[in-house]
Amino acid sequence: MARQNAVITGWGFYAPSRVMTNFDLEKIVDTSDQWITERTGIKERHIAAEGETTSTMAARAARVALERARLRPADVDLIIVGTCSPDYLFPATACLVQTAIGAERAGSFDVEAACTSFVSALAIANGMIVSGAIRNALVIGAETLSRFLDWTDRGTCVLFGDGAGAVVVEGSSASVGIESTVLHSDGSKGDLLWVQGGGVKHPASKDSLAKGLHFLKMDGSATFKLAVKSMADAAEEALAAAGLKLDDIALLIPHQANIRIIEAVGKRLRFPAEKVFVNVQRYGNTSAASIPIALCEAEAAGRLRRGDKVLLVAFGGGFTWGAAVLEWWGSHLEHGQRSILDRAARALEDVVDRVRPVG
Repeated sequence: MARQNAVITGWGFYAPSRVMTNFDLEKIVDTSDQWITERTGIKERHIAAEGETTSTMAARAARVALERARLRPADVDLIIVGTCSPDYLFPATACLVQTAIGAERAGSFDVEAACTSFVSALAIANGMIVSGAIRNALVIGAETLSRFLDWTDRGTCVLFGDGAGAVVVEGSSASVGIESTVLHSDGSKGDLLWVQGGGVKHPASKDSLAKGLHFLKMDGSATFKLAVKSMADAAEEALAAAGLKLDDIALLIPHQANIRIIEAVGKRLRFPAEKVFVNVQRYGNTSAASIPIALCEAEAAGRLRRGDKVLLVAFGGGFTWGAAVLEWWGSHLEHGQRSILDRAARALEDVVDRVRPVG
């Protein structure tokens, strides 16, 4: 069988209906719309309703992506959910999605690399498809970070929102797809952005609750400096691995942490601001969900066209960072038609292999 490239054939996202504006936050914490906007670029964020969880939002995004790819849940080989806010320690959120959408034959697992989780999951799916281990994967980034926030801490509660984004990645003989991925980490600085409570070192207890260990804590200044350098370095490394230059990139989709980080990464790379996609003003930092949500919105806005080279770059707690370069395939219908043809070709190859004489 010819080498398969990993191509994004479907995409979808979900954001909770409840919107919390900066003016809403003014009523509960010592802040203002002006203060938040000037420092972060964020105007509003979506907050999960009671009963909504990371898995329920992930499943909604997944269904849209599968429909766009014209892929039945029963034909999904693998589900990977990137998240740092899972429904449970176990079972994996991906397993909950698997049963929710009826992907009965899919393997499922989670990837936890904070805001880099989606890029990490995409890299895994790419490697498994290119190697021939699987035919397709449903890759999801989903977060419900609002439930880890201290709503009296204006340094963190104004930044984050909830949501989910998903892509279907399929093996294809088309000469497009994911061209490179790079992943890095530095665990020595993990305490600059973390949630201490909930694991085996600080399990839930009266003491851990009293100390606020289950809230997200961040050293904003130190995180900012590391994020900018790391994201820019990863972008350049991914481009080099793909044999491309920045001039080849039609659109940069960075992790939507805040506008200052996004602008600083662009300046460090000397990349035109008009070729950087930004939607942080409407969603805040949705961690692992931010890149797939932005990818969906970029496509809907006509910012992605067939043949475009796209650069994804992320940075998250851990610390983790990474990037991916891909060539965009095209419209929904063309994607679906090509996916059907590719699956038919693979089925025919399987039949031929079964009837081919031995020896």
